[in-house]
Amino acid sequence: MRPTGHDRDGEQVASEAMPSQDAITETVNSYLTHVANGATDEIVNLYSADATIEDPAGSDVRRGRDAVREFYAAFQDAKKDTELAEIRIGGNEAAFYWHLTLDAGDTRTQISPISLMTFDDDGKITSMRAFWGPSDVRVL
Repeated sequence: MRPTGHDRDGEQVASEAMPSQDAITETVNSYLTHVANGATDEIVNLYSADATIEDPAGSDVRRGRDAVREFYAAFQDAKKDTELAEIRIGGNEAAFYWHLTLDAGDTRTQISPISLMTFDDDGKITSMRAFWGPSDVRVL
């Protein structure tokens, strides 16, 4: 529901709403926690019904909750950790630099993407693009 205000004549009008910076930060932190825990259903619940994912940027765009679920389910059972390095928020968007460390027993690999998310009025993720390539992957 959009908050309302009043125009110059005192008439009630809908105002443009967007999630607060705190709400966006909370969603990003929840996202990283759920990615680390392999909690696919919880990740899907952070997304709007018609959300898109482009990971990595330049790859095919996945659309809708079924596509979101399929994407995250593919690596939900991997042992992993996440760490937020930096976040910037402007309007209804967040850009954040983070680390995903995958533990495959005798080897650990770290991917360090910059992700860009947009959010709807309710704080749900409407799009996620992850910018990373081979130079952002390193064996620890």
